[in-house]
Amino acid sequence: MKERVRAVLITADQHLLTIRRTRPGQAPYWVLPGGGVEDSDSDRESALQRELHEELAATADIHSLIHVIERPDERQYIYLARVHTWTFADRTGPEFTDPTRGDYHLDQIPLSADALRAISIKPDEIATLLTDHLAAGADLFTLPDLR
Repeated sequence: MKERVRAVLITADQHLLTIRRTRPGQAPYWVLPGGGVEDSDSDRESALQRELHEELAATADIHSLIHVIERPDERQYIYLARVHTWTFADRTGPEFTDPTRGDYHLDQIPLSADALRAISIKPDEIATLLTDHLAAGADLFTLPDLR
C-alpha cells in the first residue's frame, strides 16, 4: 500500500499555508504540501520534512498526527505543524517541471472556518476536519495526536 504524508502548516500570523492548483478545464483547488513516502525515508515524519523542503524550501516543527485517510490503494497521514520559513522560489520535484500537471501557487489562507469554506481544500475529509474544529472555536493544536 502506498503511503503519503501531508502537512497542515500554520504560520506565525495564524494562516494556513496551502498550494493552489490550477489545471486546464478544472476549477482551482487547494492542497496541503506533502507527497509520497519513499524507500529512502527513515520514517513518515522525515518523509514529510523532505517533501516540505522540496515543495516550499520550508522549515517546520511537526506538532502531531491529526488524521489518517484510508483509501483502497493508499494511506495518507495528515500532520499539524508550525512553519517557520518557506519560499516558493526554490522548489524541486517532478511536479514543478512537468507542464501537463498544471500550475502551483502558494497561498496563505486566514485560519478561520469562513476562510476555509470559501476555498476548495482537497481532500474533503481534511477540509471538514479543519472547518468543523475552527467553527467550534477550538485551537487546532488541541486536536489529539494519533501517533
